[in-house]
Amino acid sequence: MTGKEIKITYKEYSKPEELEKEDLDLAKAAIDAMSGSYAPYSSFNVGAAVRLSDGTVVKGANQENAAFPSGLCAERTAMFSAAALNPDKDIVGIALAAGTGGKLTAKPATPCGACRQVMAQYQTKSGKPVSVIMVGAECIWKFDRVDDILPLIFDSI
Repeated sequence: MTGKEIKITYKEYSKPEELEKEDLDLAKAAIDAMSGSYAPYSSFNVGAAVRLSDGTVVKGANQENAAFPSGLCAERTAMFSAAALNPDKDIVGIALAAGTGGKLTAKPATPCGACRQVMAQYQTKSGKPVSVIMVGAECIWKFDRVDDILPLIFDSI
């Protein structure tokens, strides 16, 4: 037997102004996208913003439904919309923000497993890293590639 280790790296920012301009713009777009959330059951509003290879930003928000699990997370809403409307452009980054009552969560909310796998699929499709930014009121986390939030990405087919 051989012991193995998986290592992830990310950057933590204590305030939005520490981000590079394009990352700050994407984080702000994710916060703005929270206003499109339809969350009558959880009251947990999530916004996501995807940056495409040409700089275009596409927003999405979580959409809940009484027929669980018919709703959709903000991240997938944004990614699917971006891919459907811009099939010739790669996704190069995604930011997400979440909160209740118009206030961000203190620590960044993290994507569910399904959203992580969809991010991984678009990263595999493009052949280039997709950055992931998670925004909280007290800090912001930036991961340079999806692999750092989803080790051992499913790509066996």
